[in-house]
Amino acid sequence: MKTATFVAGRALQGLVVMLGVSAIVFFALMLTGDPARLMMPAEASRAEIDAFRRAMGFDDPIAVQYARFLAGILGGDLGKSLRYQRPALDLLFERLPATALLAFAALVWSTLLGFVLGTVAALRRDGVLDFVIRVISLLGQAVPVFWLGLMLIILFALHLRWLPSGGMGSAWQLLLPSVSLGAYYLSAITRLVRASLIEVLGENYIRTARAKGLSERRIVVHHAMRNALIPVITVQGMYFAALLGGALVTEIIFAWPGIGRLAVESIQNRDFPVVQAVVLFAAFVFVAVNFLVDLAYVWLNPRIRL
Repeated sequence: MKTATFVAGRALQGLVVMLGVSAIVFFALMLTGDPARLMMPAEASRAEIDAFRRAMGFDDPIAVQYARFLAGILGGDLGKSLRYQRPALDLLFERLPATALLAFAALVWSTLLGFVLGTVAALRRDGVLDFVIRVISLLGQAVPVFWLGLMLIILFALHLRWLPSGGMGSAWQLLLPSVSLGAYYLSAITRLVRASLIEVLGENYIRTARAKGLSERRIVVHHAMRNALIPVITVQGMYFAALLGGALVTEIIFAWPGIGRLAVESIQNRDFPVVQAVVLFAAFVFVAVNFLVDLAYVWLNPRIRL
C-alpha cells in the first residue's frame, strides 16, 4: 500500500511538472510579441500576416488558445511544421533514433569505463592509481564538449584520416561523437562511483563482513556495490535524459541528424511548432526518467518505501 502511494505521488508530481512546462512553452511564444509576425518572413505583407494569424488561431483569446494547445498535446498533436508542412511530432520521431543511438553509445562506454575506474580508485584510495584517475576525471569535466569534439576531428579526421569527421551511417561515424559526448559523463561517473563506494566501504556492516572472513571481491560486489549504486542511478538517469533530450553541441559539430540539430534548425527557420515539440519532448523524457529512477530507488533500498 505504501509503495503504491509512493508511486502515485511521484506520477502526480510528474503530471504537475508537465503542465507547468506546457504553460511555459506556450506563453513564452506569446511573450516574444505577435507570434504571427514572429513566425512569418520579414518581407511578408500585413495581409499575409493577418491571414496567417487567423489560420493559426492567434486572434482567439489566450485562454482558448492554451486550452486548444493542451488538447493537442493530449491528442498527440503538437502542431504542424511551418517549413516542412508536416506534423511536428513526425519530424521529431524521425530524428529520435539518431539521438537515441548517440546517447546510448555515449552512456554505455562512459558508464562501463566509469564504473571500472571509480571502483579501482576507491579500492586503491590515496594511491598512485587513485591520484591518476582523479586527475583524469577532473580534466574530463573541465574540458568543454565543443572543444574536445573539434580536437578529435582535427586529430583523427584531418591529420590521421582514420575516422570520418561527421555524418551518420556507419559505426565509424558514431565513434568520434560518442567519445566527445561521453567524456564528461565518464569523468562524472568515475568520481561519483569512487566517492559513493568509499563511503559505503566505511560502514559497519562492511567491517562485519570482513571480520567474518569474506573475500574483498565478494564484499565489494555483493554488499557494497548495491548501496553505492543508489546515487549513481540518480545521476545516470539525469544524464540519459539530457542526452536523449538532444546533445545539441555534439550534433552540430559532427553534423549528426538528431533532435538537437532539429531544434537549432527550427529556431533559425522560425519554425516554433517544432521548437515547442522538442522542448515538450525533452521535458517528458526528464519526467519519465525521474519516475523510473524513483522506482529503482524502491527496488535497491526497500527502506525508501517508508
